[in-house]
Amino acid sequence: MQSQEDAQPRRRRARTALKVAGIVSVAAIGSVAFAAVSNSSAQTAPQSPSTSGLAWGPCPTGAPAPQQCAELEVPLDYRAQAPESRNIKIEVSRIPAAKPERRKGVLMLNGGGPGASLDVPTMFGGLLSRQIRDSYDLVAFDPRGIGHSTPIDCGRQADEMIRDEQLEVLSFPTADGSIDANVAYSHRMADQCAALSGDLLPHLTTANIARDMDRIRATLGERTVSYYGISWGTYLGSIYRALFPQNVDRMVIDSSVDPNERGYEDFRLFSGAMEDRWPDLARFGVAQKDVVHLGDTEADVRRNYLAMTAELDRTPVTLPGTKARIDGNFIRLFTWQLSYNDHNLTATAGAPVSQLASLWRAGSNLAAHKATDEDRNYLTTVANDFINAGVLPGLPPDNLLSTGWAISCADKAWPRDVRTYAHNTAADRARFPLMAGAPANVAPCSFWSTQPRDAEPKVQSVGTRNVLILQNRRDPSTPLRAAQGMKKAMGSDAVLVEVDAGGHGVLVHPQPNSCAISAMNKYFMTGELPAGDLTCS
Repeated sequence: MQSQEDAQPRRRRARTALKVAGIVSVAAIGSVAFAAVSNSSAQTAPQSPSTSGLAWGPCPTGAPAPQQCAELEVPLDYRAQAPESRNIKIEVSRIPAAKPERRKGVLMLNGGGPGASLDVPTMFGGLLSRQIRDSYDLVAFDPRGIGHSTPIDCGRQADEMIRDEQLEVLSFPTADGSIDANVAYSHRMADQCAALSGDLLPHLTTANIARDMDRIRATLGERTVSYYGISWGTYLGSIYRALFPQNVDRMVIDSSVDPNERGYEDFRLFSGAMEDRWPDLARFGVAQKDVVHLGDTEADVRRNYLAMTAELDRTPVTLPGTKARIDGNFIRLFTWQLSYNDHNLTATAGAPVSQLASLWRAGSNLAAHKATDEDRNYLTTVANDFINAGVLPGLPPDNLLSTGWAISCADKAWPRDVRTYAHNTAADRARFPLMAGAPANVAPCSFWSTQPRDAEPKVQSVGTRNVLILQNRRDPSTPLRAAQGMKKAMGSDAVLVEVDAGGHGVLVHPQPNSCAISAMNKYFMTGELPAGDLTCS
């Protein structure tokens, strides 16, 4: 297990990998029943370092050594035959095992999203124990369509991320519940994506990304690889294992999606997940009552939070430093985002008021018409930084947001009837007021130009017990019931470790649960899984 001095300064570096664009979707492809000698036994002899034709050099992201990067060509369409086939570029990264004499092989990493993962070896590598970093090459890549791997472009410029003064991340309906503006926007973005990236869109499936992973494995000269993936990366890992069960050694998936709740239904889970997380936030509001002014009890905090967001819906505010309108949806969006990690609930020497306390204080003061310059400056900075963080230099400005749609659309068809979204948005606004119906609302996938070419592969038992599932009990994005769905799909192949904690990601929690992290470290180092499912308090 990692030491405290090994773990502390790294938490800040990893947080950037968890910023989301309201996306946690992915896909799969046919599972093969596989009964063979288990890959989970401990490797006793050191493995030779990866050799390949990849030309390793500096990373286009500017990531520091020891991370290296290289380009790999893969087929755009794995079904096409030459000369009709076309290749696209995949950008791959690695940090070689720190102690080659102890090397066990390759540990592939994915940071979720779906989003850019090229720098995950640097960001997540620091969260892994020293023994793991000594023993594995850490390898990652930007999935097809994303970042430095042949990116898609849907034609939005950075300043267009704010439309009608609303941040275009989740599809929040208007204050009266209307989704008409969301429908018009979704039509326009689906058309733009088709016009600018139509040749790529049918092939941006999770299954094809898994096939790209296996090309990377083969190019590295590895017979098998181990894997750690978070959020959407759990689905990618499960699909890779369904397609290539014989090529997986040890797999850890953290904060799982449910492989049987895909596409639109995957998005709808956000509303219930935020309700799961809320008790932690309500307790926080009570503890910070002198800062956020939302009441003395958890019931008061909820009632006053809902009243504050409703008042900002009625009387939204515009600030001179940003195009984003500060309304109830603004507070809802960033409350959800900040709830991903307990770090945002914690004050530090450099920031004596935590991020969430600053947001709630500013929202409360704004709703009460007594906002200070500090409040206004904070909200302006939050809005502008969010947009800037979603744009990678030298790439289409909308790439990180648009690929979330593109992969979900390619994996599974969304409903086409607008009445479905109107009905579900209204129902979820009433049942889950914290998210105001946004996760159930219409999106560009509702009008996508192409339909999935193949059925999603089925995640199921392949006859090898080699998967460890880590899951926080109160996750605002991938709820516990989703991890239970992943465990049910994999059956006895997987062990579920449930952690009594809030937030998205067990490994990236500011104070990682020692019970869960010990189980992960022991598995990667010895190949030994817990005897059965665990609950870690």
